[in-house]
Amino acid sequence: MSLSKEQQVFTQHVALLITRANSMGVNLTFGEAWRTKEQQAIYVKQGKSRTMDSNHLKRLAVDFNFFIAGTLFYRHPLISELGNYWESLDRLNRWGGHFQFFYDGDHFERNII
Repeated sequence: MSLSKEQQVFTQHVALLITRANSMGVNLTFGEAWRTKEQQAIYVKQGKSRTMDSNHLKRLAVDFNFFIAGTLFYRHPLISELGNYWESLDRLNRWGGHFQFFYDGDHFERNII
């Protein structure tokens, strides 16, 4: 599948995730989606990212802020539920809360390798 088609599927899945979050009483705002190589290099240097091969560079990742009852959360059982839902949509979808070496619970991506 072309990168453009992968981005379209990713966008459709993000729409489903937002709809699911709203139905659960979780309000979302966007953190980051697309990043430039220059911004990614800054994040790697600052230790905020571990790779120059981030899916943000391909427009295949998004970070969200989660508001539950008006309070900002990055760890909460409802966020875990959303992460599991995200991964259930497609085998290529990964939630950062399941990353092996660090927790990145606000991160949702389509990992096309």
